Parts: sequence; structure tokens; C-alpha cells
Amino acid sequence: MSVSEKENSQEFTETAEETKPETEAVEAEVKSEAEGEEGTQDAAEENWQEKAEEAENRYLRLRADFDNYRRRIQKENETLQKYRAQNVVTGILPALDNFERALNIEVTNDESESLLKGMKMVHASLLEALKQEGVEVIESVGQEFDPNLHQAVMQSSEEGVASNIITEELQKGYKLKDRVIRPSMVKVNE
Repeated sequence: MSVSEKENSQEFTETAEETKPETEAVEAEVKSEAEGEEGTQDAAEENWQEKAEEAENRYLRLRADFDNYRRRIQKENETLQKYRAQNVVTGILPALDNFERALNIEVTNDESESLLKGMKMVHASLLEALKQEGVEVIESVGQEFDPNLHQAVMQSSEEGVASNIITEELQKGYKLKDRVIRPSMVKVNE
């Protein structure tokens, strides 16, 4: 090695030693920036994950709400279909009551008897049509009083009949499938 090379080498070493603290500072700064970038990348990634989870939760809640809505609408439609005849039946019941009152009249001549026979046929066909729609007569005489099916308008005290038993039906009651359309008006034993 020549003298000039030695001098250059020595200068380089001295310069390297002088700049060593500066170099270390720069390296530390670059390292901290890299770590900072990693930290911000980690924070950004966590932020995106939180947003994705929140969006998924919102989606799942919305889907559950829609499923509940769909089931509720389907149930309401089934109920509407099941009781679709209720308005028609409630409109026909007074006419049916009038038919039954007319059928209880005693006839005195042949013309009245033929008229009564025709009314019985119309009454029977009307009852059959209502039966096909699911309308049933509520049985009451001899049954125990049930406030869900019967409406007590009078009380009686008859011997030989247990308490809370219906002794007389004043107006027939009707059910459409499992729903009471009109309760029976009855007389109940005390």
C-alpha cells in the first residue's frame, strides 16, 4: 500500500467515524419511518376489518329483518285467506235468523205448507253453503257456559239442572273455522 493510499484510507476511516453518528441517526429515522408506515398500514388494515365486520353485521341484521317481514306477511296472507268469508257470513247471519223464525211459524193450509217447504229447501242450501266455507253452529243447550262461545243474557233457576248449564238458546251462535263470529245468546241456570 502506498502512502497516498494509506492517507486516503485513513481519511476515509476518520470521515466514516465522524459521520457515524449522523449515519446512525439517519438509519434510525428511516427505520422509524418504516415502522411508522407499518403501524399506519396495520391501523388502516384494522380499520378496514372493523368496517367490513360492521357492514357484515348490518347485512345480517337487514337480512334477518327481511326474513321476519316475509314470514309476517305470509302469515297475514294465510290468515286473510282462512277468514276471507267472514264479512259475507256476518252479512248473511241476520237473513239466516229470519229464515229460522219463519220456519217456526205453524201453517194452516196447503199453500202455506208448500211455501214453508220451499223456505226449508232454501234454508238447507244456505246452511250447506256456509258449512262448505267452514261455518259451524255453536252448540249451547245442555252445554256448560263458556264465555268465549256464549253470551249470557238471562239466568234461570231450574231444578234438576246443574249450575252454570245452558237451559235455553235465544239466538244461535256461529264459528268460522276456529274464530267465533257471533256468540250464542243463552239463558244459564244459576
